[in-house]
Amino acid sequence: MDGRGETNGPKDAPAIEADDAVDQRLGETVRLLRQRAGLSIQDVATKTGLSNGMISQLERARAMPSIRTLRLLSIALDVPISYFFETTDPADVQRYIVRKNSRRLLRLTASGVVKEALTPPDQGQLELYELTLNPGASSGTDFLQHTGEKAGYILSGSLRLWLDNQAHLLEAGDSFRFPSIVPHMFDNPTQQAARVIWVTTLRQTDSPAG
Repeated sequence: MDGRGETNGPKDAPAIEADDAVDQRLGETVRLLRQRAGLSIQDVATKTGLSNGMISQLERARAMPSIRTLRLLSIALDVPISYFFETTDPADVQRYIVRKNSRRLLRLTASGVVKEALTPPDQGQLELYELTLNPGASSGTDFLQHTGEKAGYILSGSLRLWLDNQAHLLEAGDSFRFPSIVPHMFDNPTQQAARVIWVTTLRQTDSPAG
């Protein structure tokens, strides 16, 4: 679900200002990574399948990306999706360990999803997250495909996982694993927040499909 649509009702001014700061930081990160890679907006659009306008709006903080959009951007820019997370105090960063109070956050306010990185910031073959999905939250409106695998465990609440157009409603204690090449998306169709441990493997040779 790209764009500025809100999922949780009106917000007060401080919350709106915080969301704007998140959008601004994300936009600047996308722009800097694109420039560092020597890519034009058109190049990134071709690699991701997103429109020139969408990428331009993201870079100018005029649109809020979905998880699907960030995954496509991470593949096109050859970085882990954790590059888009809020930074933490360098003094709190350890090479192999992540303390609970030092987790990097990614708040996708329009999608109703909060991702907490459970793996250190160094690039690797495995990404581990804790996802909080507010009621109505989703990964986006389109299916995603790429190489690698995904797995997860439902800590609380419910997650509806769509695999190749088939919906699976998962409850607390349920788990899953699937090849990431299978078209997939997810959402929370309930009125209660859900918490999920999410695991992703992604090789450097990955390229978006579909």
